Amino acid sequence: MAIDSITKFGSASRWGPLWGARPEDWALSEDQQLPTYEAALERVGLDRGQRVLDIGCGVGSFLRLVSKRGADPVGLDASEELVALARRRLPEADIRLGEMERLPFGDDEFDLVTGFNAFFFATDIVAALREAGRVARPGAPVVIQVWGSHERCSLEAVKVIARPYFPPRPADAPPDPDLSQPGALESLATEAGLRPVEAFTSSWAFSFPDSDALGRAMLAPAGLALAVGPEREEAVKAAIVDGLASYRLDDGSYRLENEYRYLIARS
Repeated sequence: MAIDSITKFGSASRWGPLWGARPEDWALSEDQQLPTYEAALERVGLDRGQRVLDIGCGVGSFLRLVSKRGADPVGLDASEELVALARRRLPEADIRLGEMERLPFGDDEFDLVTGFNAFFFATDIVAALREAGRVARPGAPVVIQVWGSHERCSLEAVKVIARPYFPPRPADAPPDPDLSQPGALESLATEAGLRPVEAFTSSWAFSFPDSDALGRAMLAPAGLALAVGPEREEAVKAAIVDGLASYRLDDGSYRLENEYRYLIARS
């Protein structure tokens, strides 16, 4: 794909400013995702000294796991604020601001490339996956994680409320695929020049102690609070809490079970 095409469809300018709106609140959710990272590492392995790139690294929760296991963590995100927070949390890591459709790395640099709930923010997901394969060493795994079946995701109600507030896809961008469908990831990975190896699903739950923590956490992803604006924030927050009322436990906390779909491909 030509560079001008990648620039045209690049996702960083579309999503970066939104994701940086409330980085500390986003960390309330990202830090709970450890089980999803471990599910991937159980299958691909991780050796000391290996160089790992996490695309859409957020506040660096996965990179902390990489560092603890003795590997070399490298991250990329579109949000200046998320990158700044990740750097404070992991001063030893190489964390860069950049565009997933045009990665600022050379060919064949990484022993493992991951994208946890990240690649679907690309305006052209095939371009983003092609870039992931380009920077991976020959035969290295590329881990792609997305939402699972709609009916198995408690957060589906939040997506319905949030979707109208987010920036629309460019009119001439590729269609937005339903990545929860069997075979969807395999098709995109193959088109991007990757070799699908293993697909699997896993489930785990977000937990929040009360409705206030739930509301703050749900307004943070993709900068929803910024997208709705201060005049509508409380109304949207109330709608989200109401929409998730069935997941409220007797002690007032919330448990939100979600399914995730993974594809391990190789460059």
